[in-house]
Amino acid sequence: MSTVELAQAPSETAAAHEDPATGVRPIPAPVRVFRDSAIVAYRNLLTILRVPTLLVTATVQPLMFVFLFAYIFGASLGGGQYREFLLAGIFTQTVAFNAAFTTVGLANDLQKGIIDRMRTLPMSRLAVLMGRTLSDLVVNILSLAVMVACGYLVGWRINGGFLSAVAAFAVILLFAFAMSWVGALTGLLSPNVEVAQSAGLIWMFPLTFISSAFISAETLPGPLRTIAQWNPITAVSAAGRKLFDNGSPPSFKVPHGWPADHCVEYSIICSLVILVIAMPLALIQYRKVSS
Repeated sequence: MSTVELAQAPSETAAAHEDPATGVRPIPAPVRVFRDSAIVAYRNLLTILRVPTLLVTATVQPLMFVFLFAYIFGASLGGGQYREFLLAGIFTQTVAFNAAFTTVGLANDLQKGIIDRMRTLPMSRLAVLMGRTLSDLVVNILSLAVMVACGYLVGWRINGGFLSAVAAFAVILLFAFAMSWVGALTGLLSPNVEVAQSAGLIWMFPLTFISSAFISAETLPGPLRTIAQWNPITAVSAAGRKLFDNGSPPSFKVPHGWPADHCVEYSIICSLVILVIAMPLALIQYRKVSS
């Protein structure tokens, strides 16, 4: 091959990957989805900065639960030992409740026509939902940071190693991300913001309180005990306690069964199953409402 041919080869190769109509090389699909998702997430975070009451709601509510359970109920449930037991449950409850931000946010975007405007843009459909869930993941990280600081004020401590603590927060945030997709599906199914506000929490309260987030599931009667033992919130709470090396008050019965003995693995499985189910359903519903 001559020198001229060698010089022309790269340009010919590049031209082969260019769009004939525009002369621009197309961006690979994964890169485009990541870029579009980051833009949507940034837009959602700017909304929080402009409406700081949204962030206050995400941080004040969990603080109220910490002080309420730690000092009002904790006195009769084991004092300082109960506070160590409590915090992992509060972390899990908070990130589950924060899925309501995704629910209301998407319902609000639908009602105001923002989803219709995004549909007209040359962007990935996945990016709209991914951007929303990623921005709410950032809110969950901030909420956890505030609660950790509050936990140290009421006497909670991380007794395990650094890597175990990182693993505990990773398990909790994976569950938070999965619940955000459930919130996204709920928001897309809701006809308006008012319905979304109720639908985003009405099923969350029984799911949270029929668990071991605040008490030992072994004290619940018959069928409720079985539900609590297999409840994902129980699994994530138990995984956090195990990885933080937080014990239970002596009066609490020790849980038994496969979910309790393999709480870390089971919590990860639950989060992944939720994602596998909720993500495709949310995308299908998004196509329906934006078509």
